[in-house]
Amino acid sequence: MIAADLQDGVNRLGDMIAAARVIVPFTGAGISTEAGIPDFRSPGGLWTRNRPIHFEEFVASQDARDEAWRRRFAMQETFAAARPGRGHRALASLYRAGKIPAVITQNIDNLHQESGFAADHVIELHGNTTYARCIGCGQRYELGWVQERFAADGAAPDCPACAEPVKTATVSFGQAMPENEMQRATELAQHCDLFIAIGSSLVVWPAAGFPLMARQAGARLVIINREPTDQDDVADLVVHQDIGEVLGPFVRN
Repeated sequence: MIAADLQDGVNRLGDMIAAARVIVPFTGAGISTEAGIPDFRSPGGLWTRNRPIHFEEFVASQDARDEAWRRRFAMQETFAAARPGRGHRALASLYRAGKIPAVITQNIDNLHQESGFAADHVIELHGNTTYARCIGCGQRYELGWVQERFAADGAAPDCPACAEPVKTATVSFGQAMPENEMQRATELAQHCDLFIAIGSSLVVWPAAGFPLMARQAGARLVIINREPTDQDDVADLVVHQDIGEVLGPFVRN
């Protein structure tokens, strides 16, 4: 059912939240636009202006690695300045109240952690861009270290421990989805009674399968997104309104 207007959507969502025992949120880029993080897939977004660098290309080419890191450094001020929006804070409020065991996210911006979620309770399907890892041994590196090495050597660094490339801790095009996170997301989707998809176009698979999985397991499904999605017709509630306006009333300090 599509909400008639903002207030109708907020009221219906409130009733469903109150009745739910276990709520699992699934978040996409739309929840972070209020925080200043652009939606890379939208018209004019980064991915419409720059060809994505696939994982195999990153591994094989020093030039590709250099370009990937130049793009990341160009976005550093944007990511560093971002703060959790009303959507993040509302979910954190429900998390502190014991309604939400964990959040599944397609985002890479670390804003759920900054809003109050324990890191272990943020299931990052596409990784995290606020730090780096060696693709060989998995050693973690902070971005400052990468930037210093890049400036000193004029090239993206390799891992001092194993000599494999270092990349942001994100899942690139062509890179396998993280097995542990996919398994945890599956278990959450199958064992909740309310699943809320927030700010996702629900077109990127396999992540887009989790709302359907929850619905098939018996959960009620809510979709909050400014634009229609292909899954609107199977949802119990659809709210096509600004995410911050919809979730703002559920923020508790």
